Amino acid sequence: MAKNKMSDLRDHLFETLEALKDKDAPMDLDRAKAIRDVAQTLVNSAKVEVDYIKAAGEIMGQTVQVDNKFFGDEQKALPAPKANGGLH
Repeated sequence: MAKNKMSDLRDHLFETLEALKDKDAPMDLDRAKAIRDVAQTLVNSAKVEVDYIKAAGEIMGQTVQVDNKFFGDEQKALPAPKANGGLH
């Protein structure tokens, strides 16, 4: 199972940008578009996860136990959001 993080995605996207700008051997445009599409899907998925955590925190009011189907095999305990939008 992949252990990639959103910071890894950012790194891959910058590598893609650098490859596109390479005048001697630019990346194929179709490949760059495929990378963009996968990256957008990952970003959208992360947004849904954050929205879920926020909603669950507002309902529970304290630490949120997130079901493992959202994050993989292990459960994560996440702090509930504060009134100002930060985390406890």
